[in-house]
Amino acid sequence: MPEKQVFPTKGNLLALNKSIRLARMGYDLMDRKRNILIREMMDQLAKVKDLREEITATYEKAYLALQEANITLGVVNEIAKAIPIDNGLDITYRSVMGVEIPKVIYKEPEVKIQYGISNTNTKFDSAYMLFQKVRDLTIILAEIDNALYKLADAIRKARKRANALKNIVIPDYQEKIKYIAETLEEREREEFSRRKLIKRNKVR
Repeated sequence: MPEKQVFPTKGNLLALNKSIRLARMGYDLMDRKRNILIREMMDQLAKVKDLREEITATYEKAYLALQEANITLGVVNEIAKAIPIDNGLDITYRSVMGVEIPKVIYKEPEVKIQYGISNTNTKFDSAYMLFQKVRDLTIILAEIDNALYKLADAIRKARKRANALKNIVIPDYQEKIKYIAETLEEREREEFSRRKLIKRNKVR
């Protein structure tokens, strides 16, 4: 009951009116943030389907080329060891409504053959190039997947906070404001009646 939660004074009424204005502003901001994040998420989702399909198709071609290289050259494990480990990845972040979205930066090395061409053939070259393409596509997909996870989590939190403001905090303030306003009005009526009675008695 509001009677037990707040004292019906003008000071409390002013404080509650200020609080409810801030709560409504907070709700508007949370709702706007949620809508912007949803738009950002939709933009990212639009890229995912085609990207996954392209990765799947490229993987199929790469493994087929690798299989053909194994058939024509024998198992190519030793040849593949001549290719150095690629560690040119770095991660930065961009902010979308306070949500840190990861951005993967890949410093692509100069394209050059890392293995002896006398011991390989075009099948191995094709597999090598296709797996490089898979790497590039996977970097893009990892960036998008991480962005989608962070955006989904931020949207869930923004929705939860907006709903709490709309369905709990603001109605609670409204109930308290109504209670205080009605109580003060009743007190004013009683005071007016009391003064009127005192004045009437003095006249008599």
